[in-house]
Amino acid sequence: MTSATDPHPSPAPVSPDWAPPAPPAAPPDKAPRWSLPALLAILALAGVLYGWNLSGSSLNSFYSAAVYSGTQSWKAWFFGSLDAGNFLTVDKPPFALMIMGLSCRVLGFGTWQMMAPEIAAALGTIWILHSSVKRAFGHVAATIAALVLALTPITVAINRDNNPDTILVLLMVGGAALALRAVRTDRLLPLIGSAVLFGLAFNTKMLQGYIALPAVFAVYVYASKLGWKKKVVNLGLAAAALAVSSFWWATAVSLVPADDRPYIGGSTDGSAWNLIMGYNGLGRVLGGEGNGGGGGGGGGTFAGTAGIGRMFNEVLGGQISWLIPFAFLALVAGLVRCGRAPHTDLTRAALVLWGGWLVLHYLTFAMAEGTMHPYYTTALAPGIAALCGGGGVLLWRAFRSGDARWSWVLPAGLAVTGVWAIVLLRRATGWNTWLWPVVGVLTVLAIAGLLVFRTAASGTKARLLAVSVIAAIVAALAGPTAYAASPAFSTATGGMGGTNPTAGPSTGGGMGGPGGGGGRGGFGGNGGSGGPGGQLPGGTRQGGGQASGQLPGGNGRMQPGGGNGELPQGGGAPGGTNGEVPGGGTAPGGSGSTRGGFGGGGMGGSVDSALISYLEKHQDGAKWLLAVSNSQSAGQLILSTHMPVISMWGFTGTDQAMTLARLKELVKKGELHYIQLGGGGMGGNSSLSQEITSWVQKNGTAVKESDYSTSSSSSSSSSSASTSSGSTSTVYRLDPKDVD
Repeated sequence: MTSATDPHPSPAPVSPDWAPPAPPAAPPDKAPRWSLPALLAILALAGVLYGWNLSGSSLNSFYSAAVYSGTQSWKAWFFGSLDAGNFLTVDKPPFALMIMGLSCRVLGFGTWQMMAPEIAAALGTIWILHSSVKRAFGHVAATIAALVLALTPITVAINRDNNPDTILVLLMVGGAALALRAVRTDRLLPLIGSAVLFGLAFNTKMLQGYIALPAVFAVYVYASKLGWKKKVVNLGLAAAALAVSSFWWATAVSLVPADDRPYIGGSTDGSAWNLIMGYNGLGRVLGGEGNGGGGGGGGGTFAGTAGIGRMFNEVLGGQISWLIPFAFLALVAGLVRCGRAPHTDLTRAALVLWGGWLVLHYLTFAMAEGTMHPYYTTALAPGIAALCGGGGVLLWRAFRSGDARWSWVLPAGLAVTGVWAIVLLRRATGWNTWLWPVVGVLTVLAIAGLLVFRTAASGTKARLLAVSVIAAIVAALAGPTAYAASPAFSTATGGMGGTNPTAGPSTGGGMGGPGGGGGRGGFGGNGGSGGPGGQLPGGTRQGGGQASGQLPGGNGRMQPGGGNGELPQGGGAPGGTNGEVPGGGTAPGGSGSTRGGFGGGGMGGSVDSALISYLEKHQDGAKWLLAVSNSQSAGQLILSTHMPVISMWGFTGTDQAMTLARLKELVKKGELHYIQLGGGGMGGNSSLSQEITSWVQKNGTAVKESDYSTSSSSSSSSSSASTSSGSTSTVYRLDPKDVD
């Protein structure tokens, strides 16, 4: 998969008698003239894909609210609190939120101000991967790797969103690149830097940041030229750096008394250590701990049933799997080619590192029984890209070596890639139906050209060989490029639901389905339209963009195919919310006038202005405007009102952040006056929610629609309206005198 006229020759080909390949030649001090312009062109292309039409995309209101709260309170910024009053944090460590929060503190709160560091991180990842691959395989391989990474569909989708995965991948790729530098130079500082970056990755998404660490360790132990004693000392120092950079935040949180810190979202006891070991730890792999049950009950909701073939299913296939077969073939063939090289061979070290990266992430995500979103698989992309670039160049050299035993490997890899691309494209019924025949024709012509002109050295045949190589690259990348372009340039495809972003058309089930999301609706308002969805809890099915659906227990009406989200607890979803609404519960208000957010990015939401104005007018000095059942509802209200709102049960609906004693304390201090109940139950811990519901109904005063609304013609705008399941959603007023 490279040019016949590569100006940067690499290791000599294996001779027919299987002599070991020569060590790779050191890269020249001066890069080929085309190398930097090619990289800059790829970065420019990536910048367009990640940033074009960004203000029209739906970002994750859960993280958006936390970023906004961090601009209002340094305490919220440090803890990663959802609200500026610091009642509850998000269910992740705050490193990515800190970066976005600093950007918004300096530049002001808005879509571009929040996304600028995310896009910069995405471009930085491409640059770092290019540099690392170039050191081991040369400039052609580095260019191919950068292009593959830039055009990976799920990577484009997540890089247009404010989830933490973009920064996570930057930190992990940076750590891997520094580890390879430590192997190459035998210096301690790059190894320490690698450990620090992996530790910061841990503080971005906890144990997911560690997935590639076994490959890093293996490469350093095996390939470093240092003696064993020096290796042990260096690894000990690196382990210390990893521990410090990983656990500084959790340690700092634990040193703050529980009464002076927010409840750590996602934990069962309010501690960061529990979050590390449970919900964001083994719970992701084994299920449970707020991640759903095993056997596909949790992870299967979003990414298909757990199993070795998950990456190729209808949900994930078009997002990440296009080049996985070629990457694995290139890995195996490359290791065979390097089989007799010295243990310090940089080419083999790079293959082991990026191959280990791919295998470890693949197995983790494929077999995970807990929550598994499609966008997690963006972490596979650097390994795929590095192996397609570096391994592809090795296959090319083997193909050109004159050894008949290698003459079929590269063509076979291209054939498998072409066939799999056709399968993926044909899954997208009615979407760019012209593309799969083009891919098929290009693949056949490219393979034929390679075989016919394999030994060409110069002249017309050599030029035709180069054309065949280009045709092979175009055929391999045409499908993923079409998917990758959809979020930025297509209004009909590209599921940019903030909590579950995907690229390309909808091809599979899963809750909300990839490609399903449109603009974010508000509470009781209308969500955006999207692609075919899956089965929602409670039996209501999204109708593939054909029929409107009422979410079970909810007040809000969804637009066709909307609601690209997660509703594991049932209950009433904020009307048409394009995201995860665990825990249920309808939000105040219905279809009323829009109470805007900060503008841009679809993050404002739609709420009943009259009800919110009433709550603001009668807030009476309370710290929080309202208490609602879950973090997604609270997040959208925070963005709409710019005031702190309590999420009682967190993102999954199972956090025990609110207890009756805590509620009484807040009411007695005058810090909270309004609480919302109803909508098919509040979610969360059933005994706690029932206890709180009973106490509030007994001691509180229900807010009547006539108190804030000048019209009673629409039942959906009532704070005490019937839901589709017959339950109600009611806002209650509580005062210090109501506390026993």
